[in-house]
Amino acid sequence: MASPTYDRREQFQQIQSGLLAGEQIIAVYDAIGAGTGFIGLTDRRVIIQDRSFVGKKYAITSIPYSKITSVSVVSNKSWGGSFFSTGAIAIHVGTHTYEVEFRGAQKSHHVHNVILHHIS
Repeated sequence: MASPTYDRREQFQQIQSGLLAGEQIIAVYDAIGAGTGFIGLTDRRVIIQDRSFVGKKYAITSIPYSKITSVSVVSNKSWGGSFFSTGAIAIHVGTHTYEVEFRGAQKSHHVHNVILHHIS
């Protein structure tokens, strides 16, 4: 397996500290915008840091790939350009949707493709 990709070492280490036996990190990307701190992808699950809780609390949410129903590219532009012209994705889990925005479209493209690979 290739070396994991990550934006911030402390986020990578936080994901690394909670791995299950034999689990491998694929990537850890910093997120921008309100609510989400970062997203981690492993060979078993998606891990999202959610900072939207009241009282400066946050949660680390693990989502097994088997529970993800779909992944979307999110854009506020028309689709006249590239399919991945945006840096945001939405991960649909049951009735809940996690939206994650990145610095750069290549990160959203990578996250989308990893998730799609594991759910299809």
